[in-house]
Amino acid sequence: MDIDVHKVAMLSRIRLTNDEAAELGPQLESILDYVDQLQQVDTEGVVETAHPHDAAMPLRVDVVTNGNRRDALQSSAPNTQSGLYVVPKVIE
Repeated sequence: MDIDVHKVAMLSRIRLTNDEAAELGPQLESILDYVDQLQQVDTEGVVETAHPHDAAMPLRVDVVTNGNRRDALQSSAPNTQSGLYVVPKVIE
């Protein structure tokens, strides 16, 4: 498997030097080889799980504990109108 590290970096929007690409190439190869190994595992009859433990998540009461604080939070804003922040126009 031959990975073009510079192409992967470009698609990921990551800037790499040639030295960094040379170092990352074998690491990416190793990761992809491991993924290929995992794909070869026979999972026929294995039940899917969402979590490795059978722990139930406790539910909390759905009540408002932090009421409407909009006015207090917006008090430091330079300009608000009808509960919204007013900002300068950026597109003409």
